[in-house]
Amino acid sequence: MVRFSKSLVIALLLSIACMVVLIANSGCSKGRAKTVNQKVIVVGFDGLDPDLVKQYMAQGRMPNFAKLAEQGDFRSLGTSVPPQSPVAWSNFITGMNPGGHGIYDFIHRDPEHMVPVSSTSKTEGSSKSIRFGKWVLPLAGGKIHNLREGDAFWVMLEKSGVPTTIFRVPANFPPVEYEGKSLSGMGTPDILGSFGTFSFYTDDPPPNRDDISGGVVYPVEVKDHAFEAKLVGPKNAFLKDQPDAVIPFKVWLDPEYPTAKIEVQGKQFLLKEKEWSDWLRLDFAMIPYVTGVKGICRFYLKQVRPNIKLYVSPINIDPSEPAMPISTPEDWSQQLHHDCGDFYTKGMPEETKALSWGVFDYDDYRTQSNHVMGESIRLFDYLFDKFTDGFLFFYFGTTDLNAHMFYSMIDPQHPSYDAEKAKEFGDELPSLYQTVDGVVGKIMNRLDDKTTLLVISDHGFAPFRRAFHLNTWLKNEGYITLIDESKQTESEYFANVDWARTRAYGLGFNGLYLNLRGREANGSVSKREREALLTELTEKLLALRDPQNGERIVHRVDRAEKVYSGRNIDSAPDLIVGYARGYRASWETTIGNFPLEIIEDNRDPWSGDHLMAADLVPGVIVTNKKIKAENPMLYDIAPTILSLYGVEKNDEMVGHSIF
Repeated sequence: MVRFSKSLVIALLLSIACMVVLIANSGCSKGRAKTVNQKVIVVGFDGLDPDLVKQYMAQGRMPNFAKLAEQGDFRSLGTSVPPQSPVAWSNFITGMNPGGHGIYDFIHRDPEHMVPVSSTSKTEGSSKSIRFGKWVLPLAGGKIHNLREGDAFWVMLEKSGVPTTIFRVPANFPPVEYEGKSLSGMGTPDILGSFGTFSFYTDDPPPNRDDISGGVVYPVEVKDHAFEAKLVGPKNAFLKDQPDAVIPFKVWLDPEYPTAKIEVQGKQFLLKEKEWSDWLRLDFAMIPYVTGVKGICRFYLKQVRPNIKLYVSPINIDPSEPAMPISTPEDWSQQLHHDCGDFYTKGMPEETKALSWGVFDYDDYRTQSNHVMGESIRLFDYLFDKFTDGFLFFYFGTTDLNAHMFYSMIDPQHPSYDAEKAKEFGDELPSLYQTVDGVVGKIMNRLDDKTTLLVISDHGFAPFRRAFHLNTWLKNEGYITLIDESKQTESEYFANVDWARTRAYGLGFNGLYLNLRGREANGSVSKREREALLTELTEKLLALRDPQNGERIVHRVDRAEKVYSGRNIDSAPDLIVGYARGYRASWETTIGNFPLEIIEDNRDPWSGDHLMAADLVPGVIVTNKKIKAENPMLYDIAPTILSLYGVEKNDEMVGHSIF
């Protein structure tokens, strides 16, 4: 029997405390005295649409964009195939298409187990551990892997002596290890490891409480104008059964006024109805004598009477003591926190799920998204004021998320269009575009002849009016066979699929895969059958018409080998379905579910989208230099930036300098 002294145990616990959540070392930054003669600023406004920009410029709402376009150039920017943010920004980062960097969708499939998996990152648990009573003590660190392949252009710049700052570029979690400054963006999880899980405490749970994704409803019982509840944190991997780490809190409701007092871990604060709290720092205890896992969240008192409705944001990674790798150098997020205060670290901070599921109304969502945008501008101002040399990239995501949520307000043809709501919220998108124009104006006021400015977006936008259930269509056409037809609507994650009799399936937002022998675990299609089956599927998809209006549902279908090149092409979907404007794969399609209908109206507040044919939703590029490329593409931007500093692109880059 091995015996441990108390001091040895405490030392062991301290040494592994950082493994509570998997941590990857980011390395250290070295000082750099070199001055670079060329400065480049790239501002990424996710989802900024060229047609809307032109419209608002013509209306005089974007004078700085108009001035920049007059001084330099304004073009549509070819996006990725498919036009999804992690795919598109990976094109931007690497100068490659998905065949090279290996990111094809938000969601990939595991061909061995036939389940959906995250496309951008993967966690690897500790390989060795020992048990000590009820405790499980890992002896080897786990790791989080960034699944994007290829060289990030900023790493190449740093190696050539160019100082770089990369702020929240998507598809960069954990951030690639290098000597410059970077903060991870889209793809960064909350403290639970999810892409954002809110908490909603109420004594009147909604009927759909069990269906809500992206959040959890916690019923509470109010007694004597008070109730107690718990904030749920990460799993405690140090305990055998890995229970949730929790923090209790208490709420007192004023009997006269719409006000509440909340106490969490010894901190007390008051909220009025419809008021958000400041950021609250949380400490989830895991093991005795050791500091716990830190997170930050905000409380929102939606309603006091007649029923209590208290919302708590997803618990973000604390930038001052990050439990996961979110920056390089490792302490840069701490420096940002020291200088700027708390800020969202979750990759997509706008709380769209709360609006989609009716926990928020549009006014609630607008208030929260305005806070996100204001915070982003504050952080941009901080970095821009410090920028004197080298390369700066800064990302704004609100332009994308608000286009998703407010598109129906500018689209009278949308099934969920409401004229009264449009009067109140129809100016949200134009006003947001006006706000980003102000950001561009700040930069232009300080431009000199040694600075190149590129304002870009990864894709544009379109209405999302009708949702197409691709897997239901494949089943009805005989390409998918279910084990039990009577349980079609109960099937999730392909659990009811008879793979031995299934020839094709849809996964993710635009991918269609054949069930190939030797590739999928229970493949049924031979390589000899592949060509004919792909042709047949393509012809049928292009012939599809919406029974409601006779319009085409699918604009184009691309074969992987025709649109991709590179070392990862074997992982690509066999077909990429490019939906027509107004149509998109349903949410159920993305994860292998089977509703009864083939197509239905989209009545979700998520009313705009871009997961369609790439040529229908190009992005934007506006720059202070003339563009010589006839059709600039997103994968051209990395070689362009490198060329501005005289750095050669690598052999894997398919793009070229637009100048």
